[in-house]
Amino acid sequence: MQKKRGRRVLKWTLWSILILVLLGAGGIVAWSQIGVMGAEKAPLAAVRENPAVTVDDAEQGIVLAPADGDSEIGLVFVPGAKVDPWAYAAILQGVAEEGVTVVITRPWLNLAFFDPRPLDSFTSAAPDVDVWAVGGHSLGGVRACQLAADADALVLFGSYCANDLSGTDLAVLSLAGSEDGLSTPAKISDARGNLPADADLVEIDGASHASFGDYGPQAGDGTPSISDEEMHATVTELLGAFLSEDALAAAG
Repeated sequence: MQKKRGRRVLKWTLWSILILVLLGAGGIVAWSQIGVMGAEKAPLAAVRENPAVTVDDAEQGIVLAPADGDSEIGLVFVPGAKVDPWAYAAILQGVAEEGVTVVITRPWLNLAFFDPRPLDSFTSAAPDVDVWAVGGHSLGGVRACQLAADADALVLFGSYCANDLSGTDLAVLSLAGSEDGLSTPAKISDARGNLPADADLVEIDGASHASFGDYGPQAGDGTPSISDEEMHATVTELLGAFLSEDALAAAG
């Protein structure tokens, strides 16, 4: 009797654990789909209408490329947590106009931490491109830091590295916003030690956390004093200069 009772207790215990695991997994999936910040329509429409850029909704991600097909440098960009990948098309179209192929990933469950795919899962979208940078916004930038070992350069938008890259010769551009209420300039400064000594850190005056995408205001963020148009132009100038062939060759 005791053995049978023990088996029943073990059976119910295992079933209880399985049910809790399934409920937990289901809860995570449900949470990842609730409150996703969608791309604003007007900026995205402008990208689609831009004759200088091609837009391809590819298997590897959203691919922005120069319309003339002349591209030797690529950027794999990882969205922030629960942000629609299309929300980054407008702010990245400027570098695509200048000759950079951009692949905006679609993280599993809208969270980069749950996406274990390696960098070549995304660079395969443009096999003729030889030089690749990896970047991301917010938690997408944290994930980009983990992929940086396979890249030629790293780009951070309102983000910082949790892993130590200080001993590498990686070219790094880190853009912060003076009004960022989430990845504050202080937090980015505190994590500076994880980047190479020659990493280029730039604080954009008036930019908030959500200024690095086009998805509307975000809870906990500061209030931006920079217009979307000025923000796009500033990022294009800084990122375009960083991703130029001469700059990456000098860094390498």
